[in-house]
Amino acid sequence: MEVNTIEKPVESTQEETSYMQLAKGQAPDDGALLEELSAGISFLTDFWREKYLREYIREGGSKIKFVTGQRGSGKSHLLKLTAHQARQENYVTVEFSAKEIWMHDFKEIYLEILRQTDLLECLRRCSQKIIENCGFDYREIPSNLTFMDYLSQEDMADAITRREIRLQLKSMFLENPLIDNNFALACSLLTGGILGHPILEEQNKELLLGWMSGDRSVKIASLRSLGLSPARITKVNARHMLRSLAQVIHMAGYAGLMVAVDDMEILMSKSSLELLHYTKLKREDTYESIRQLIDDIDSLKNIMFVFAFDRELLDNENAGIKSYQALWMRIQNEIISRRFNRFTDIVDMDRLAEQEYAPEVVQEMSQKLAAAAVRAGIPAEAISLEKAGEILAQSKVGALAIPGLMNQATLGGEKHV
Repeated sequence: MEVNTIEKPVESTQEETSYMQLAKGQAPDDGALLEELSAGISFLTDFWREKYLREYIREGGSKIKFVTGQRGSGKSHLLKLTAHQARQENYVTVEFSAKEIWMHDFKEIYLEILRQTDLLECLRRCSQKIIENCGFDYREIPSNLTFMDYLSQEDMADAITRREIRLQLKSMFLENPLIDNNFALACSLLTGGILGHPILEEQNKELLLGWMSGDRSVKIASLRSLGLSPARITKVNARHMLRSLAQVIHMAGYAGLMVAVDDMEILMSKSSLELLHYTKLKREDTYESIRQLIDDIDSLKNIMFVFAFDRELLDNENAGIKSYQALWMRIQNEIISRRFNRFTDIVDMDRLAEQEYAPEVVQEMSQKLAAAAVRAGIPAEAISLEKAGEILAQSKVGALAIPGLMNQATLGGEKHV
């Protein structure tokens, strides 16, 4: 008898995926490849790395940046490269597209950030700090033992040590004014479970994690037995939950949290092919959500947000950002100088290109792209200096920016834009 079998698709490695993106003219996910392909953009990325990632955000500040430009101006490249550099600087990074995550309800943004954050790993790192504060070296504890198991084995699990663990948990979470009370208690219980004191049953662990991740099936009343007085995660309290999460991330020893959101122009899309469709009401709710985030930014610590969108979202006065005055008043640039301002909150990639992308830089971009493409078996040929000059002239009158035109010329054909 013939048996029909269904072959499971072979998962692509990150390298294979990145080269597939390269073939389509998209910014690759692979950080090393991004660095290899970068030319001219270091004028901004090196500045962000020095002033924000290594100083301002790491030292407790928070910042929101907006990146705009024509199609093909390198917005996604900048977002992915910044996230890659943030990881190198010991940040927890979160990257997603507004085409896949609803932006009008901040609860959805918080839940996606939480989903991409390894919360239990953060709490495990916090537990290591508690072990050190108790006078022990966590590296000496076997991986199959909790701290309390180790103490019991060494005949040191006395009442005084148990009390010290509880005091350390209280000091770390419950007495931190920047962490929501219920979030703090949940983290304290989960960290106690990792330490082995206080003991946390698996069922209660799943209950706590379910509540923190917005699981609607979790019965709020069932959490009261654990000492919580929780409410469901909503767009009203989601920013407070994000502040709490950022604090836990920082306490775990990370420099901070970096969130990159691409494709914000989806807010204006009328295409029925898109996964998410924004009505006028949802679009304005998104603008209001970002406005509230800007107003709350000073109460947040160690967080950097970067939103990217096509120029249309900035220029369209009927449906773009300018149509929502409460948001536009907070992000518009009051001082316009002749030179690109690297401190600006609205990064204009076209203006950056006009200042930094000489023919030699465009040729260098093409050479790097061609080398990487040929290595992956993708037909490509680096452009001449003369062609680079033509691209600079063409970008001033066309709808495609310099990096997009360079991609097209190097990889050959419209399909690669």
